[in-house]
Order: sequence, then C-alpha cells, then structure tokens
Amino acid sequence: MSNLSRWYRNYARFTLKMLGTVAVITAFTFLIVQCTGNKVKPQPVEAPAVDYSQVASPDFNADSAYSYVKRQLDFGFRIPGSKAHVNCANYIAETMRLWCDTVVVQKFNTTLWDGQKVEGRNIIASLAPQRDRRIMLAAHWDSRQWADHDLDTTQWRSPLLGANDGASGTAVLMEMARVMSAMPPDVGVDFVFFDVEDQGIPEWAGRYEDNTWCKGAQHWAQNPHRMFYQAEYGILYDMVGTDKPRFTKEEISMNFAQGLTNRLWSCAAYLGYGNIFVDELSGAILDDHLYVNQILRIPTVDIVQNSPNCSFFSHWHTVGDHLDVIDKETLKIVATVSMKLIYSDFPNEQ
Repeated sequence: MSNLSRWYRNYARFTLKMLGTVAVITAFTFLIVQCTGNKVKPQPVEAPAVDYSQVASPDFNADSAYSYVKRQLDFGFRIPGSKAHVNCANYIAETMRLWCDTVVVQKFNTTLWDGQKVEGRNIIASLAPQRDRRIMLAAHWDSRQWADHDLDTTQWRSPLLGANDGASGTAVLMEMARVMSAMPPDVGVDFVFFDVEDQGIPEWAGRYEDNTWCKGAQHWAQNPHRMFYQAEYGILYDMVGTDKPRFTKEEISMNFAQGLTNRLWSCAAYLGYGNIFVDELSGAILDDHLYVNQILRIPTVDIVQNSPNCSFFSHWHTVGDHLDVIDKETLKIVATVSMKLIYSDFPNEQ
C-alpha cells in the first residue's frame, strides 16, 4: 500500500477522472486536513435500524486467527518469485479448500517498478459459488521486499515479514471462512487473497508511480475469476492486527461505498467499538479496493489502520513488522463487526 503523502500529488488525476472537478476540491480539503492534524467530522449518521446484539453470527476464534498469522510468517518473506511465496500460496489454497466449495488459484505475470518480472497468484475461495448474489471479502497476502520506511537506512533494501501488513488481513479471512462455512450466510461469499500488492516503488527510488502497487487487484479486476463477476459489496482488510487499532472512514471508501462504510462504522459503535472504528473522515489510500471500485464497480470499503500521526502504524514498511506487533483481540474485533453486518444483511437460514 502506498503512503498518504504520496497520494497527495497523484490523487487529483484520479479524482478528476472519476468524480469531477468539485470532488477534486473536496478531496484536497480532506487530504490537507488529515495531514495537518485538524479533524473534519462527517455528517452525523442515523442510529442503526438493526439491533446488532441480536444478530446471530459465527464466533470468531482469536487464537485460531493468530495461529494463521504465525503460520504465514513461518514460511519467511512472502516475496513474489521466492520459494516461501510459492509455499505460502499453496498453504492458503489448501487450507481454504477445507472450508470452501471452490478454490481458484489465478496465476498472472507482471512487471515490478524496476523491470523485474514475477509470477503472482491471486487466490479466490468461495462459499456457495452457485449463488448469483455475492459479497467479496479481500486482503493481500504478499510481504514487501523493501523496508524503505525503517529508521535504520541500512535496512531500506531488506525484506520484511509483514505480520500486520499482509498476514493480519489474510488471517482474518481464513478464520472468517472457517467459521462462516459452518454457519453460512444467505449469500455467496468470495474470499479473495490478492498478490503483489506491496511491491510498489520504494521511497529511495527517487520517483513515484502509483500503478506499481496492487498488481494482483489490478489483474483480478480486469480478469475476474468468473466472467461478468459482480458482488453486492466488498470489504478489504489491511493492517488489522495492531494493539492500538484505529480505523477511520477512508476517502475512496466513502466516495464509492459511503452507505456500506457508514453502516460498518455504525455497527461497530453499536457493539461498543466506536473508539476503534472512529467516526472521522481521512484521506485517500491507494489500496486494492481502488481497482475493485474503479474497474468492477463493486462498492468496496477499506478497513485499514490509520494512526493519528498521519501514517499507518509505527512498524509500517520496517523490519519490525513481525509477530510481536499482532494483537489477537484486534483481529477478533474487526471480524466480529464485519460478520455482524454481513449476517444482518444475509441471515443464516438453517
């Protein structure tokens, strides 16, 4: 994922194309406010019509999810082209086959910012693939090659394990698939694990190109695993495992999926997590959801860590992003909020 500051100079071009000149002014206002520390409060959201405490949803096992984070890290650096990358892809696909009706491994070839050609693997695991009505839950599973935000400049070309940035979202998807398969909602569910998300151009390269990020999402949005694929909505999980979780209403999510975003945050507040899902607008993030929204037009929200210092979290793109940064209860909170919303929309009929 690309940093907020790098979006400042690129977001105007995207917004002008997608949302018009008026939205450009609005987007710039949000970005400036986000990075100067002033808070722009969204319009008040009406109290939810659903009593989420009464919605029957699966029980997410935090210990199980944590074990999936650890298992991914045990493979090592999940960098495209490496043995660890292939082994971890096989592990995710094989594990998802335990619970899902179908698993598709979508291989694709892509070129990184430095001309390196790699093979990526998107993994799509589905519950009830025969259903026309669907939702999409997504995360990226690769880990970054370059710790270009490490305080130690000698580490800038070192790989990182990506415990929070990659493995946490993947683990949430895996545990959600396990528990949802035993209590399926009244909708088809596609768990999409994007590859080659985090291999974008490093800070030390001396230039910036936004399309060097999210290669797997770009490929899948242009070549979905099913022809004419559509979903009611999507939720993307990125960096959802710190011990100081803070998720704000990110701008692209609000532009493309405002209703879904507001409902998720309202559900979180109802369940007592309003201090974690903070009712605050924040600047645009270049993440996988951009391409899903832009190309497939599936309204997709990004649940992504947003620490108040205008970055993501303290170990973002550093060699310190290892297992110790993960708080298993944060994984559970994120999944619980998500499943309460999903099962309020599509109750289990069994």
